[in-house]
Amino acid sequence: MATNTPLADLSAAGVSIWLDDLSRQRIESGNLSSLIEDDEVVGVTSNPTIFASAFADADHYAEDLDGFAARGASVEDAIRELTTEDVRRACDVFRGVWQRTGGVDGRVSLEVDPGKAHDTEATVAEAADLWKTVDRPNLMIKIPATREGIPAITRTLAQGISVNVTLIFSVDRYREVMDAYLTGMEQARANGHDLTGMASVASFFVSRVDSEVDKRLDAIGTEAALNLRGTAAIANARLAYAAFLEVFGTERWASLKGAGAKPQRPLWASTGVKNKAYPDTLYVTELVAPNTVNTMPEATLRAFADHGELHGDAVSGTEEAAREVFASLAHVGIDVDDVYQVLEDEGVKKFDDSWAELTETVSDQLSRRSPEQAK
Repeated sequence: MATNTPLADLSAAGVSIWLDDLSRQRIESGNLSSLIEDDEVVGVTSNPTIFASAFADADHYAEDLDGFAARGASVEDAIRELTTEDVRRACDVFRGVWQRTGGVDGRVSLEVDPGKAHDTEATVAEAADLWKTVDRPNLMIKIPATREGIPAITRTLAQGISVNVTLIFSVDRYREVMDAYLTGMEQARANGHDLTGMASVASFFVSRVDSEVDKRLDAIGTEAALNLRGTAAIANARLAYAAFLEVFGTERWASLKGAGAKPQRPLWASTGVKNKAYPDTLYVTELVAPNTVNTMPEATLRAFADHGELHGDAVSGTEEAAREVFASLAHVGIDVDDVYQVLEDEGVKKFDDSWAELTETVSDQLSRRSPEQAK
């Protein structure tokens, strides 16, 4: 049972709290288990940046790295084995949550190689391979919501594989993601898969929207522009939630629900506040709504545990006000479509760069441990 009131209250408000971090140290130290027991954490997400950071601390991977070096394993094989093993073990830690929530939570996410973000066929193939390799029912495969990622989402779901759709920035792209989900689930049903065991979330990135828009507002520099700083991200997410309620209120969804499907919940990602002028719990307090997930870095989790405040559902019924924010942004000269494209391109590149960093780290560790190096 959680002992922290703000986090317990957040969970009671319908927000599933997931941790946006994963490492072997968290698993082996019992930290991940304690977060479940004491802090209402019911899921975990990973990405290439998180793994690059985790593997920088090689001590917790020393035995595995020694084994890889001794048998001459490739860097690619070593990375695959290390990441899938961490995710498999995390899935086991969350197994009880998965069972208790009927498969809604207790999920662990593993991302496909970001270098394949613009290759539909490669993404589909890797998603299936990762699903088979980890071999845990509470796994989610993360697929980026690029133009090429949209059909990959559908095809992966059609195979009975649970999906976390990542790097969503615009409501228009989010609608495509939801359609891809519904189509994928319809195909999964036609293919004979049990929909009750499947789940999906749509990871809508938050703080990065404010970072990009605020930079442009600062450049415009007018009083009207400066007054709009810190408004875009929350308004964007609130419009996404309105779209979620609309799509999952349709007859098309009702048919899938009748077959045991779960709704694809909005997941608020990138919720660590990057501008120190804003409250450090901003993207938690202002995005409380039923049937959502908030995946937080531990610093944000601790901040909310310490001084987080809830004011009820902060999202439902805010669509009109959110639209007014975007009308004001357009009026002062913000091209939001360009903002979204820049953020998507940057998001893919950041994960690709992190994957390169991860590759370099593991390559260096294997080189140090190679039999030739020991001579």
